Amino acid sequence: MKILLTAVNAKYIHSNLAVRNLKAYAKRHVVHAGLQIEFAEYTINQHPDYILTDLYRRHPDVLCFSCYIWNAAYIKNILREFKKLRPDTDIWLGGPEVSYDACKVLCELPQVKGVMKGEGEAVFADVCRIYLEEILPETVEGITFRNKAGEVTETPWRGTIPMDELPFVYNSKNIEKLRNKIIYYETSRGCPFSCSYCLSSVDKRLRFRSLSLVRRELQFFLDCGVTQVKFVDRTFNCRHDHALEIWRYIAEHDNGITNFHFEISADLLNEDELILLESMRPGLVQLEIGVQSANPDTIREIHRSMNLEKIKENVKRIWERRNIHQHLDLIAGLPFEDIKSFACSFNKVYAMKPDQLQLGFLKVLKGSYMEENKKEYGLVYRDTPPYEVLYTKWLSYEDISELKGVEEMVEVYYNSGQFTHTLAALEEKKLSPYRLYQKLWQYYDRHHYLEVEHKRSRRYEIFLDFLTEAFPEDRKYMQEQLIYDYYLRENAKTRPEFAGPYYVGKEFLRKFYEKEKLKSRYLRGYELYDKNQMRKMTHIEYFPVMGKLLLFDYKWRNPLNQEARTCMIEKGDEYEF
Repeated sequence: MKILLTAVNAKYIHSNLAVRNLKAYAKRHVVHAGLQIEFAEYTINQHPDYILTDLYRRHPDVLCFSCYIWNAAYIKNILREFKKLRPDTDIWLGGPEVSYDACKVLCELPQVKGVMKGEGEAVFADVCRIYLEEILPETVEGITFRNKAGEVTETPWRGTIPMDELPFVYNSKNIEKLRNKIIYYETSRGCPFSCSYCLSSVDKRLRFRSLSLVRRELQFFLDCGVTQVKFVDRTFNCRHDHALEIWRYIAEHDNGITNFHFEISADLLNEDELILLESMRPGLVQLEIGVQSANPDTIREIHRSMNLEKIKENVKRIWERRNIHQHLDLIAGLPFEDIKSFACSFNKVYAMKPDQLQLGFLKVLKGSYMEENKKEYGLVYRDTPPYEVLYTKWLSYEDISELKGVEEMVEVYYNSGQFTHTLAALEEKKLSPYRLYQKLWQYYDRHHYLEVEHKRSRRYEIFLDFLTEAFPEDRKYMQEQLIYDYYLRENAKTRPEFAGPYYVGKEFLRKFYEKEKLKSRYLRGYELYDKNQMRKMTHIEYFPVMGKLLLFDYKWRNPLNQEARTCMIEKGDEYEF
């Protein structure tokens, strides 16, 4: 009996923890010589024919799919075609996208035998027993299935399992296959909060994995030199002793390589946690912080527990240390949030200076409180996954379209981290952040730039054109800021068109690197390199408006944002410019 667990991930860099958990748990609890469990991982960017062919060649007796909002439509198309090719194979679905309307799913998809609802490990183990031990499906909790008469039958939802019963799914063999991917790991399930847009609020059974197990498993990741471990705990720091012990362990056992990602509530951080976070190596951890809205009426209506002033205070304190990447989230389309209110929320979060600001759009998830109140909110959303908002009582479709444009500009010019000094210079213009990105989007729209993909240097050219139109008197100053931003990241030996003439002469460059090879006044750590290698690994730029001669050193980059080390070359007898 071959049972194939199938995951279709959003990106190649992702790995799927769910199918690994299902397989490991079933192998531990279902002892049967005839049981063969495999899993297969794909991405939504692969051609469906490739996946269909691969599944066909694997010839499973039972085929299971893990369903989420980002892959549900893709999976439905594949399973319909697969059933034509392997009509004797039973197909089962699981995951949040199918758990809350399982009967409807089976009516829509006659090819599917059943749906595993909610937390899946124990349910999947019993589904294996249906085929291996011939137990009656009616006795298995947590499934919706077709009985022998073809009728859809539901059983009660199953209770949760203790976190310590979950096997650790990684070992020295399979971790190597995930070398270039994000490793997902969980130490808790459930959520103490009741945010109406989130399915985690449905599961109030908050439970944690024993710290003795967690320490051992963290050490495995550290010993293997894993690049990134992403905790999937919904609110990692909801229990202080649990969070503090884990952060303390990774700080004390830091291998200088591994990065750990956590979703947290910043307003819950206490003094002990903040002191510990401030002491960490740059790049050891990164934090994702959901603000969602700064409108108190909105926060109250979505049943969110949040102290905005405390978030601002703690985010600022972490930012000042500059050792932790902070990712802050907003959601457009929430109740009581119109375009003016959202712009206010945007400006308040932008002022916190996150390393990334994600402007997301409300997804109306099945089974959520938000879905139950859609009529009251005038909430209209797409019928197909990811069920994204189209308009609400407060936000028109025209508003949503504008926010989509602002989102794209934020991604290109803020979240890329490639225009930091130019954007900082624009703050002097007293233009609100939201208004800046709105005007930038309108400029793109007016020139039809949204319709094509642009290479990086072209983004700088467009930005300079926009700044020249908006602030013609500051063109040269803004151009220098863009040049500075460009060379902070890019060790480019071909000068981009937007940068204009290069003011540093060949003779100066020759003398500079010859003297640096002898004295190492500006370039420390280059003792093993000759003057030509040193020149290839650095860049010198003169900025007439700022009156500065700067050296960009690409050997030493900031571990958080990958910006080059910079220093000003002093004018004088030794380096006469």
